Amino acid sequence: MNFLAHLVLSGPDPDLIFGNFAAEAVRGRAAVAAYPPAVQRGIRLHRLIDSFTDAHPVVRRSTARLRAAGLGKWAGVAADVGYDHLLARHFARYHYRPAEPLPAFAQRMYALLHARRTELPERLQHMFNYIRRDDWLTGYAQPEGLARALLGLSRRVPNGEVLATGSAAFLAEVEAYEADFAEFWPALQNQVLTEFP
Repeated sequence: MNFLAHLVLSGPDPDLIFGNFAAEAVRGRAAVAAYPPAVQRGIRLHRLIDSFTDAHPVVRRSTARLRAAGLGKWAGVAADVGYDHLLARHFARYHYRPAEPLPAFAQRMYALLHARRTELPERLQHMFNYIRRDDWLTGYAQPEGLARALLGLSRRVPNGEVLATGSAAFLAEVEAYEADFAEFWPALQNQVLTEFP
């Protein structure tokens, strides 16, 4: 899952939200231990989400479809960003607060993370500036936002040029991915609630 899903799955707890977001760039036991226990819990949540997602048969079905569409080893990355697109597109259906629209949720997350930006790993501080400035979380809802996210990744990751085609591949079979996501999301939510009540 990508940024939006991680933030939504954190629920309302600010430390869980912060730790889950920071985990994107926290590497090694010493780096984890530098954070207070409540933030470490968010880092563990991030890792649970990633491992559960990568191993789930529905996600593997999505990545197999994207692999067949030419994404190769980057199929998982395209699926993660594509799933954020679907979450954003149908936000009221999947968000734990259905009455909170995506733009309001995004602004709440930006404010919370901005207030603690100096606690983020340096690399993520830099990225967060762009996430907030360009409103990535709300942008995921539009096909153009999906394309922009994957194009940006194609330029940042070594040998990731094929990711620039990920949006077209995902949108070409979007109904199939919507069915996958609708099946997968409740299972992921259940797992998170079980392990992080």
